Amino acid sequence: MTGDLEPGSLGPPTRAMTLDDAIGYAREHQPSLVAARARLLAVQADADVPRALYMPRVTATAQAFAATSNDDTATYTATYGIDLPRVGATQIDTSGWKPYPSTLGGIGLRQEIFDFGRIAALEAAADARVEAEKGLTDTVRLDVIYAVESGYYAVQTAKGVLAAADAAYRRSKLNYDTASAGVDAGLREPIEMTRAEADLGRFDVARVRARAGVAAAQAVFAAVVGVPETLLDASGREAPPPPYPSLDAAIRQALQRDPLIRSRRARVTQQHETTTAIAAELRPDISLTSTVSERAGGAPTTAGVIASGGGYLPNTPNWDAGLVFTWPIVDFAVKARESASRSLEGAREAEVAEQVQILSARVQEVYVRLVSAQEALPALVKTLGAARANYDQAEARFKNDLGTAVELADAQALLTTAEVDVTIGTFELMRARASLARVVAENL
Repeated sequence: MTGDLEPGSLGPPTRAMTLDDAIGYAREHQPSLVAARARLLAVQADADVPRALYMPRVTATAQAFAATSNDDTATYTATYGIDLPRVGATQIDTSGWKPYPSTLGGIGLRQEIFDFGRIAALEAAADARVEAEKGLTDTVRLDVIYAVESGYYAVQTAKGVLAAADAAYRRSKLNYDTASAGVDAGLREPIEMTRAEADLGRFDVARVRARAGVAAAQAVFAAVVGVPETLLDASGREAPPPPYPSLDAAIRQALQRDPLIRSRRARVTQQHETTTAIAAELRPDISLTSTVSERAGGAPTTAGVIASGGGYLPNTPNWDAGLVFTWPIVDFAVKARESASRSLEGAREAEVAEQVQILSARVQEVYVRLVSAQEALPALVKTLGAARANYDQAEARFKNDLGTAVELADAQALLTTAEVDVTIGTFELMRARASLARVVAENL
């Protein structure tokens, strides 16, 4: 027989965890949760960008040109972030093609004074995006906890099925030995031993498959918990499932606590504030500007004066400070973006309604499954008791030459099936209770 061989080459697990330990480990190390927290940190950092728009902007520039100077003896280009008021003496001759050197160095400051709500809308949109990402992170957390609970119960169930297979094999081995002794003594027909041998082989195969099922469940458990080991065993005893609320209360709790609904509602707020920020681009803006510069142009002024250094050395100082009022009155591209964003708001609101409907249906489905599993378990336990009594009677009849091997085999199969059914029924109850905890967000 091969019943004592280990399936595959994985070997036994080197680590075991209770359910609480597994959940605690997964909260810290499970890759999906680690990635979700990293995404949340990135979104939180991105939310600081709009607030930085209130901070002053300082820019420096250095420029050198060879250019005609028909209007201004100092030539320079506009540079982003630095405001350079026009300073210079206009030439009388405006038709020459002679180039003159021109240099400039300066540093400028621009400070937002009042933007009529544009930055505030951007801030609100960024904060709403953070709330949406928090909802997604909580969704991943609930999914991970549910996966860990399911994995834990699956390992315990697989071990229970293995225990039932081992017990069936031991009973079958005892029956085979009894039949073999009876045949050797001439008290039984050879068919009694061959039937017992066939049953022994069948339950031996069941044992091998059950061991493989345990290894597979332990591999899944290790993956969902996030441990580095290939296999992870489940230790400790399964606690009885906690009481659960009524269906109406479960639906209310789910709709109030579901992180995905919260995330989608935050997306609605984010899109609304984005629309507001886009519309605010057409509002006025008031900012403070200040510049300190040194410049020089090589062209003579109207008075005939040429800057010392011939324009190659920026040695003419200037400074300024002022308020700048701008108002982009008409911009059809902004209007189009605003309209598109407003349409997207409607889509986001529809997504909220969609999730509410999906969640309500999901709660009802899980609830029915939970009630069914809870009601079925006592019947399964009662069936197991009857199957044990039936096997005891068949075994006694067989040992006293009143029963046949076929009768004993039927009783053995019925008992093994009943033991497995109770194990699986318990698993279904525990998993259904974990599913309800997931959909009503108990573990947040």
